[in-house]
Amino acid sequence: MREPRRGGPERPALHGLRRTGTHEGLQAMRRQWSAGAVPRASLVGALLLSLFIVAGALAGTSGKLSGRVLDKRKQPLVGANLAIPGARLGALSDAEGRFAIIGIPVGTYEVKVNLLGYGPVAVRDVRISADYTTALDVELTEAPLLMKEVVVSAQRPVVDLKLTSTVSTLSREDLKTMPVQELQDVVNLQAGVVDGHFRGGRLGEVQYQVDGVSVNNPYDNKSSLRIDRSLIEEVQVISGTFDAEYGQAMSGVVNAVLRRGTDRFRWDAEALTGGYVYSGGRRSVAPEFHQTRLAGTQNYQASLSGPAGPSKTFFLLSGRRYVSDDYLSATRRFKPTDKPVLNQTTGQYFLHPTGDGEKVPLGYSREWSGVAKLTNRSLGNIELNYQGIVNLVNAQRANYAFRLDPDGLATQRTFSVVHGLDVTHTLTKTRFYNTSLRQNYFEYEDMKYDDAYDWSYNAAGPPLGDVSYENGANFQGVDFTRFRQKTSTIVWKSSFVSQVTRDQQIKVGTEFEWPRVFFGNPGFLDYTQQGGRNVLKRYVNDPPKHPGVREYRPYTAAAFAQEDLEWNDLRIRAGLRFEYFNPRAMLPGDLANPANRRELGPVVEARATTRKMSLAPRLGVSYPVTRDAALFFAYGHFYQMPPLRDIFQNSDYNILQDLQAGGIDYGVLGNPDIRPEQTVQYQFGYKQAVTEWLGVDLNLFYKDIRDLLGVEFISTYNDAEYARLTNVDFGNVIGFTVALEQRRRGLISTALDYTWQVAQGNSSDPRETATRAAAGQDPRPRQVPFNWDQRHTLNLTVMLSRPADFSLSSIVRVASGQPYTPAIAAGFLGSLGTNSGHKPVGMLVDLRGEKSLRPGGLGVNLFARAFNLFDSRFFNGFVFDNSGSPDYSRYPVTDRAQLANPTRFYGPRRIEVGLTLNTGR
Repeated sequence: MREPRRGGPERPALHGLRRTGTHEGLQAMRRQWSAGAVPRASLVGALLLSLFIVAGALAGTSGKLSGRVLDKRKQPLVGANLAIPGARLGALSDAEGRFAIIGIPVGTYEVKVNLLGYGPVAVRDVRISADYTTALDVELTEAPLLMKEVVVSAQRPVVDLKLTSTVSTLSREDLKTMPVQELQDVVNLQAGVVDGHFRGGRLGEVQYQVDGVSVNNPYDNKSSLRIDRSLIEEVQVISGTFDAEYGQAMSGVVNAVLRRGTDRFRWDAEALTGGYVYSGGRRSVAPEFHQTRLAGTQNYQASLSGPAGPSKTFFLLSGRRYVSDDYLSATRRFKPTDKPVLNQTTGQYFLHPTGDGEKVPLGYSREWSGVAKLTNRSLGNIELNYQGIVNLVNAQRANYAFRLDPDGLATQRTFSVVHGLDVTHTLTKTRFYNTSLRQNYFEYEDMKYDDAYDWSYNAAGPPLGDVSYENGANFQGVDFTRFRQKTSTIVWKSSFVSQVTRDQQIKVGTEFEWPRVFFGNPGFLDYTQQGGRNVLKRYVNDPPKHPGVREYRPYTAAAFAQEDLEWNDLRIRAGLRFEYFNPRAMLPGDLANPANRRELGPVVEARATTRKMSLAPRLGVSYPVTRDAALFFAYGHFYQMPPLRDIFQNSDYNILQDLQAGGIDYGVLGNPDIRPEQTVQYQFGYKQAVTEWLGVDLNLFYKDIRDLLGVEFISTYNDAEYARLTNVDFGNVIGFTVALEQRRRGLISTALDYTWQVAQGNSSDPRETATRAAAGQDPRPRQVPFNWDQRHTLNLTVMLSRPADFSLSSIVRVASGQPYTPAIAAGFLGSLGTNSGHKPVGMLVDLRGEKSLRPGGLGVNLFARAFNLFDSRFFNGFVFDNSGSPDYSRYPVTDRAQLANPTRFYGPRRIEVGLTLNTGR
């Protein structure tokens, strides 16, 4: 209850504002768009059918507001009008004073409450999060005469007692005060996340979404976009179990909701610059290649939004330029075409450097990115939204071996576009649907010269160096890497939401994906000796050994049903998900005669791969045990197809035409007929609001991981053997997370989370078993710690701030050492058990400070930030296997090249300063 105002009516009370959750997401459903395979008429018909049968709210872009309107005696008020002007939505309270407003776009709003005979109330700063229910109870004061509107501010509770899983939600305002730049920086700060691994899972087990639609590249199951924080309205990170509407993920979901245009013109801009600042200890290793560049990092961003020309049409335009130079310099002592002369007697090279000696960055990145968004609301209850996101990156990956021959490095070019149309139709105040059609396009190239026949390859030759010269630095040649990958995926998503009763919400949906994936080597280069001289051979589209860039066209489909039920204080979220995958590929009919050699046995026709189907139940339960505390339990089955890269790479079994016992090793063959990988997750949690400004959250979790990609060995009729991928690997993860959040008291706010976990299994990499077998080690299954098994992780955030004046925030990360395999002696069989040692503990501190100014009503913020403030040289990176340290080796002569290599350390301190401008809102 708020205190009465002096000389006036009593101020209305605003009760608990909390977010409870509907995890809106997306599911994977793919079909193939290929000429002749799927007629266009059938395709269009299927799309229209899914639109009208399973229409729905696009998961991940809107939320719900519900609560009660009461008088001062806590009695319900019927007929109160609640309006959200910024979203053009509203509702009336029923006989019990209850109301619900669904389909509210993510953002912060003002809610107006009016009822004849009562004073009007405006509740500001009501935060609507994607796929969640924000609860708001308002008390009105009787006022027979017209009185001035009372304005109050909403405050969300310190813990959400109705969540049934672990969800971290960060708003645009939260991101502004954190020392982060991109979406991935935010993700890595969440509890249970270690270098992109969610709660002990492998990489590629997380689905990344933009506005509720997947932006994952099915080639490697990773995000195809880099998203700057300035574009984000809200980001949600789900690191535990998740609802049935999410698919093609086993460990977590990340959904970034982008900003949108409004009815007011607004603009903002940001510019920053900075560079690396070294400590004396770091300069002790290869000091000649450390060079301070005060403007080695630059970032420029500008956005404009507001009403467009047509009625009720709004736009958002944003562009970004990012420049980053590596912290190490290279000296152009040699040109790639320099030709050393080998002394056949001494075995030493006579060198003739012709480079200009200029210092250049050893690696760099140059990025352009932008967003265009157009929204139209002129068609009554229908909203149309088109958006396009573009990334263009030109980069050169640092390789310390090229520090004297930097022009020999290959360059990497990335071009990605995600664009499409969303249609939202509000049928009634309790039902609406949304359908989305997107294209996710991604193209990546890694090569020195575009043409495999470029004569420059002949002139330079492959990289050449000698350990006796500058610890193995290259003094001739160019990188022969040639790789190209392209993906074009059509994503169709549709779902339907109905608030059946006040306590029951139903959601059903479908999704299709049609990917066209290209990858391979656009020309393979082989430098061999022939007739006493070196000859460069080129293999372009020369199957089966050098097939070049090949195309693959699988498709997937999915459907889900989800129910959210609140019965008294008990909340139940139950769902079921169906998934379908068709690889559309062929395999040998007889694996013991994979190339159909007649002399080995009867010829068996190739067979088609089978279609994969799975059913995944999900359940979450939350029950408040007191007014300020709740228990929750969640359980679910999660399926995911491995990356298409692993499925189709080296999957032409004709390469085994000459397979003989003890002959050529053809590597691990792909397998288009693998089953989806599976994880069964269990999660139990306890949450409590200790005070209105201090909350605690405890989560215990267990993951049983099955059917991971691994290697099996197939014997042939001629007693030869080959390896191929199949579902044989396994693992499990057990752990707990404790999180404390202290809301701002005076100037200070803090957040602390600690994670303990044990992640172990058969192997950390699908091809690890084959590698062990090739090295003469025991390839049989065993359980060892995963490479990313980080037992202890602690994140601490401390902020000192005064709103609209200044802020100073610091993030401290402490991590116990990840495992490594110790070596007790040099050479073969000189190592101990796999991952039986642990690296040293690491700590990083990042800092950000900001001062706000308001000259002439213009919003001006000056800021500075420091990454790795104390210039830590180690944070779970490289260690020598004979010492367990990154600083020294027990065999300094053997490891002298690595001891002279500064890239074994964590990146140095980076300091940046910048300026933001906006319309002063």
